[in-house]
Amino acid sequence: MAGGGGLAKSDGDKNYPGNMTVFVFLACLVASSGGLIFGYDIGISGGVTSMDPFLIRFFPSVHAKEQEVVDTNQYCKFDSVLLTLFTSSLYLAALVASLFASVITRKLGRRATMLGGGVVFLVGAILNGFAMNIAMLIIGRILLGIGVGFSNQAVPLYLSEMAPAKMRGMLNISFQLMITVGILAANLINYFTAKISGGWGWRISLGLAAVPAVIMAGGSLFLPDTPNSLVARGKEEEARAMLRRIRGTHDIGLEYDDLVAASEASRAIENPWKTLLERRYRPQLAMAILIPTLQQLTGINVVMFYAPVLFKTIGFGGTASLMSSVISGGVNMLATFVSIATVDRLGRRKLLLEGGCQMILAQLVLGTLIWIKFGTDGVATISRSYAIGVVFCICVFVSAFAWSWGPLGWLVPSEIFPLEIRSAAQSMVVVCNMAFTFIIAQIFLMMLCRLKFGLFYFFGACELLMTAFVYFFLPETKGIPIEEMDRIWATHWYWKRFVEGNGGRRKVQLTSSSNAV
Repeated sequence: MAGGGGLAKSDGDKNYPGNMTVFVFLACLVASSGGLIFGYDIGISGGVTSMDPFLIRFFPSVHAKEQEVVDTNQYCKFDSVLLTLFTSSLYLAALVASLFASVITRKLGRRATMLGGGVVFLVGAILNGFAMNIAMLIIGRILLGIGVGFSNQAVPLYLSEMAPAKMRGMLNISFQLMITVGILAANLINYFTAKISGGWGWRISLGLAAVPAVIMAGGSLFLPDTPNSLVARGKEEEARAMLRRIRGTHDIGLEYDDLVAASEASRAIENPWKTLLERRYRPQLAMAILIPTLQQLTGINVVMFYAPVLFKTIGFGGTASLMSSVISGGVNMLATFVSIATVDRLGRRKLLLEGGCQMILAQLVLGTLIWIKFGTDGVATISRSYAIGVVFCICVFVSAFAWSWGPLGWLVPSEIFPLEIRSAAQSMVVVCNMAFTFIIAQIFLMMLCRLKFGLFYFFGACELLMTAFVYFFLPETKGIPIEEMDRIWATHWYWKRFVEGNGGRRKVQLTSSSNAV
């Protein structure tokens, strides 16, 4: 089928018994707090780098350029390799850390990975809050990155494995919701700490990253591990008991047998990274690379963690730029609830397609507004009404991302990988996400200086390509049990060529008394 999105129900479809339980809801709520540390860092970085006392202390050349008269090129006044290195070093560290997190997640479980990530992030927050020089800042950022890499590797897997299939989308998106809460909290904190006399408010902004770290690390101590992880580590009786508890029923034979069959397939794999490269896993590998990569090519992170700098660049005052970031952060959080309410009803594809179209339009209008006012020389002042129009366009863009590529960029990869490659594939997701976050963060200010208003057209073109990718190549995954996800590829117009007749489709057709075949 041309759109690749339809998937007819078949006789092999399974609806496991059980419902949402309070225990599962609370466990997923605590686990999703891992999104707080990622979101807080995204929100805090741009705000701190727009504060004059911070720039004077660590980046005096940037501050000097910023203070130049208004008839200089506004596109280029924040173009600094050192400043972007401060922001983007976290994502390079997260990239490397996620590779090690894959082994820990597989051997010790999802909970241990989240705990370790929270502790390391806490140390980084303390170091940044007391930073005396650039070296302390960068080392602190690297430690924060390790924490982000660990949490982003483990939390989406944990949420997808704990949730019942029919509510997996809603519960998994709680991770993205916590990211947006972290961003909004950081924007609010930046707004108030920037007003502290004495010029030390930036220390509070950076140091308060310890709060979400403590929430995540402390919460991880009380979390149970997932039945999938327990089975994979040979703790089958614990897994059976945990499955009964999280499903709220003793009738878990069908789901438990599928978990055991998936675990047996997993244990037969000596090197999951090598296995991931096999032809039969080509659809999963493609999604593990393309979905997180395309998520970053929306341009969302440059909008979120460079928002105050971006708003200052186009003529907002310092406090006004921070307040505009609070507004866009609030829209980001509220729009995420749209995805939570609709993802398991409308499905993943409809949200991704609508969100993609809306982002394309927003980028085109935003680029045009900046082109009309600043042209190519970057010299202009903007009126209050014009500034409100720019903020509105950014909010339209942010809202589209928040109910589509934001949450679904984490949800879809976490639910499509079979157990034998799940940890490795999720690490690939984090690696690609962080690699392109790092690259775009590192070159954004340079691109803004070189491409000017055309930068927004560039991201609009990327969103056109990613929307086409969803339409043609991404099948619908809503309501399908996570260990039964293989069949979506065998019925897809393009991906079936890789899995049919290639030994690639694990036919785990179990009943309470059957075996894997």
